[in-house]
Amino acid sequence: MPDYLVDEAVEDYAFISTQKEPELLQELIDTTNAQMGWPQKLSGRLVGRTLKLLSSLVQPTHALEIGMFTGYSALSIAEGMPDHGRLLCCETNPRAIDMAKSFFARSEHGHKIDVAFGRALETLNTIDYELDFTFIDADKRSYLEYYEEVKKRTRSGGLIILDNVLWSGKVLQPESELDDILVETNHRIANDPDVENVFLTVRDGLNVVRKR
Repeated sequence: MPDYLVDEAVEDYAFISTQKEPELLQELIDTTNAQMGWPQKLSGRLVGRTLKLLSSLVQPTHALEIGMFTGYSALSIAEGMPDHGRLLCCETNPRAIDMAKSFFARSEHGHKIDVAFGRALETLNTIDYELDFTFIDADKRSYLEYYEEVKKRTRSGGLIILDNVLWSGKVLQPESELDDILVETNHRIANDPDVENVFLTVRDGLNVVRKR
């Protein structure tokens, strides 16, 4: 993904004008950069603080994350949740899970987080409660399926947030099947009578969806 989809100076200004994440999350960024492949998969401050703010507003009892990586976004969401809230995180990378759990253990919000190893669609089939808040940031080929399955399980007024919906700008001139899937997902959401949404040009794009 390009470092900047908007003017670099504008992106930097937005970053420095957003309040810092907690020190533990800053350490998690450094550790991920040093020890993990594809560290750019980590959400970062602008997305993370957006998730924390939205979570604080919704106050979810039942939250879900599809694609946890090393836990930065999970801790951001959990930070905004009430103390009794539970966040279920789906992840398939054992090394990422181990790193995430080590940081969850050190966080005052870590007790709110459960981790499910395996395919997210299989984990979704085990959920027997309504979701208040979901963050989708995993296999882009399954984005449309994730969205539809999560929507079925989301309460009225609940949020579904999809990351990387600009897909490095490839949605403007799609050239592959994967590009087409992101375009179709965005189109489906924008025309879905069951929801209202706003497409935010934050980092690589956030689609914030509220179920009617």
